[in-house]
Amino acid sequence: MIGGVQGIGIDTAAVIFGDSVAKAGYYLYGSREYYSTIKGRHSYTTVKISDAPSSSINNNVEILIATDAETIFQHFTKVKDFIVYDKNFENVELNGIRSMENEIALSAYNILSKNNLGLTCRDAIEYAKKKGVKAIGIDYNNILQSIINKLNIPSPLTERAKTMIGVGASFKLLGLSFDLLSSTISSRFKNDTIAKLNTLAAKSGYDSTDSFYNLKVLDVSSHRIEIDGNTASAIGKMLGGLKFQSYYPITPASDESTYIEANQNLVLNTSSGSKTGGIVVYQTEDELAAINAAIGSALTGARSATATSGPGFSLMAEGISWAGMNEVPVVITYYLRGAPSTGLPTRSGQSDLMFALNVGHGEFPRIVIASSNHYEIINDAITALNLAEKYQTPVIHLIEKSIANAYAVLDENKINANNIIIDRGLFTNNADESYRRFKINEDGISARVPLGSAAMFYSGDEHNEYGHIDETSSNRLKIYEKRNKKLELAAKEIEKKYKIYVSGDKNAEYAIITWGSVVGPSIECIDMLKKEGINIQVVQIKMFSPYPSKEVSEILKNKKRIIAVENNYNAQGAEVMQLNTGIKATDFILKWTGRAIAGDELFDALVDILKNNKNKIVLDDEF
Repeated sequence: MIGGVQGIGIDTAAVIFGDSVAKAGYYLYGSREYYSTIKGRHSYTTVKISDAPSSSINNNVEILIATDAETIFQHFTKVKDFIVYDKNFENVELNGIRSMENEIALSAYNILSKNNLGLTCRDAIEYAKKKGVKAIGIDYNNILQSIINKLNIPSPLTERAKTMIGVGASFKLLGLSFDLLSSTISSRFKNDTIAKLNTLAAKSGYDSTDSFYNLKVLDVSSHRIEIDGNTASAIGKMLGGLKFQSYYPITPASDESTYIEANQNLVLNTSSGSKTGGIVVYQTEDELAAINAAIGSALTGARSATATSGPGFSLMAEGISWAGMNEVPVVITYYLRGAPSTGLPTRSGQSDLMFALNVGHGEFPRIVIASSNHYEIINDAITALNLAEKYQTPVIHLIEKSIANAYAVLDENKINANNIIIDRGLFTNNADESYRRFKINEDGISARVPLGSAAMFYSGDEHNEYGHIDETSSNRLKIYEKRNKKLELAAKEIEKKYKIYVSGDKNAEYAIITWGSVVGPSIECIDMLKKEGINIQVVQIKMFSPYPSKEVSEILKNKKRIIAVENNYNAQGAEVMQLNTGIKATDFILKWTGRAIAGDELFDALVDILKNNKNKIVLDDEF
């Protein structure tokens, strides 16, 4: 973990560190935490290194790189092996950290006081040392001054290079060659002076300590990519034949649209021989316009989508309802963050599940899918576009902020970019004078043609098969049923692999029922729990509408205990399960702090539930 003042390059330093480790053949999973301010508050990035793919982080870290005093006070209880810090902060007192929340400062105060320690950084480090942590104090000021003298550059230019001192030290602790790190720095910074500055800072940190973990460079046979969740969604949409994306800027959704815009002319070949590319990206004046622009584009026959977060999704509700009434295939990528209202704008959560399932007034089909990792995001984005057009309905793709802003190393051959099937459903460019856009038939799906191909009418009012407004009871009965039957058809036709994923021993007496970002740590707990003599199965709900009722009922019918693990207060996923199957969760592990559930804290909670017979545990990150 590396932490410090927001705006000095914490994230850049973490990415450089991660890129360098990835060059050594290791997989990464990196998670970013930051405030909704440009500069000044505490931010930190956690990077998990492993020799196998991972989609979770741990709360407790082996190495903490502290670029300021607040990082030490925020995280000194979570360090297992090393604290790398600036010696110039040793005498800084807790009560002098003005940007620190009172609750966190009070927790640090209580721990230090309870252990008969003072309230300086030196005391916090002393506490960690008593727990077996090794402290590596480096004089950042001396290092930076020597670099200033060597390169003859102004001192303000070196402020951001401070982060690279700790990166260099931690890279040495891993036991990896400095050449890996220096080559990453050189490729990252195009300005020669900036590259030299950061390389010298990293080398000074590297030379300040000794190797400890002795990691070896691994052989890598396949090509890998390193991306975050926003980029994964953008890539999925581009591979899936997206032609139009609208958006209004909002955290954390905007990054997806800006990536598509930067690559909107990229041409991609599909397995069917068709080509995708030439995407229009349209930044609108607000989210009402964004959903309506995507709807309008979809009516012309273009594969269309929009992306937003909580407050923006609220504004889209009426447009989504209109799309449901008029059977418009449109994808809404919904990035879940802390709520209600603006809530925790740069944090994460799963509290909007019920909202996504019920958005828009009235009853109409909505397909709702949720991704748990970067591979799934890519595939689900493609699937969402296919399902929207096949069933002519809005599809809502849920991606939590904790995954959107997390980056991971992926094996490119597992993405299967060359085997993508684009299913446009009943779509044609040909229509005669008898064409009825909303023709009633057995499965509820009518042939769709682009605007201008035939006479057609769209209205927010109830309509007949031609689209003309018709409020008669007989018409209402038929057309209303027509629309809603499509979800019944989708429930029968959509393959199981798109709805649910099960891990672990099917004969296990215990099961975790979960979704989204919690799936990764849940699966990683399976083997950890086996060592404790506990056999458990993980049931991931990928599709919430239509809900996989039959599959869930079959899997859970003989379970002794069903543990709902979610990032919300009400265990909304478990509520949806009960509504659709009648099955109730027996136990709950919940968290709503805005931070992701980490693997180590989930493991401890599961052991507590199953060995100490607790029924509900609420997780908290602080100390």
